[in-house]
Amino acid sequence: MVIAKIYRSYDGRITGFDISGHSGYDQWGRDIVCAGVSAVAQTALIGLLRHLPIQPDYNQDDAYLRCELPSGLEESDREKAEIILSTLEAGLMALEASYPEYVKIFKQGGADDVQN
Repeated sequence: MVIAKIYRSYDGRITGFDISGHSGYDQWGRDIVCAGVSAVAQTALIGLLRHLPIQPDYNQDDAYLRCELPSGLEESDREKAEIILSTLEAGLMALEASYPEYVKIFKQGGADDVQN
């Protein structure tokens, strides 16, 4: 199963994400769930790297991607990051809705520290 964690600051803004695991939907090279998760996550990371003046802290490996926004972003850059990261969240939520036995999202932090 793919586990995605979305981290939020107290004010509800997304500060980072952590995605790990293999979905097990199909064999390697044919797993459309893993491919979908990878495409959404990689696109978000590329967007952050391309559009923020201060690079996020990230680490990726086989079946793993973690990304954390840097502190000290200007408000306009923080808004760009929020758009990118909320789009990541929406994409992951769509995958979870379509493949609930293969993708699970946990939302951590924020005022409520809710679990989806």
